[in-house]
Amino acid sequence: MKIFRNPDVLWREEDDSKTEAYAGLSKGENVEDVGTSVLFSDGVMMSLNLLGTEIWKHCDGRTLDEILAELMSRFDVEPSVLREDMLAFLNELEEKGFVRYDNS
Repeated sequence: MKIFRNPDVLWREEDDSKTEAYAGLSKGENVEDVGTSVLFSDGVMMSLNLLGTEIWKHCDGRTLDEILAELMSRFDVEPSVLREDMLAFLNELEEKGFVRYDNS
C-alpha cells in the first residue's frame, strides 16, 4: 500500500527549528516538542516535529516499509517503536485528509 500526501495541503518547513532539532538530536537531547514544519488544509493546521516532518516528506508514493527503512537509517529508535509511532501518525494524517493510501 502506497502513501501519498494530499496535494491540496499547504506545508512549510521551519529552517531555524529544523536546525535546532538536529543540533539537539546530535547532543542526545529530546527534541520531540520542537516543531519543524507546519501543515495547513481546510482550516486545519498541524505542527510537526522532526520525525513527523520526515514521515510527511516521504509520503510520496512509498510504502510504509520503505518509509520505515529510510527513517531507521537516520534515527536511533527501535523498529517496532518507530512502526507504531508511524502508524498512529499516518492514521491521524489520514483522518484529517492530509494523506491517502493507494492499494495499486
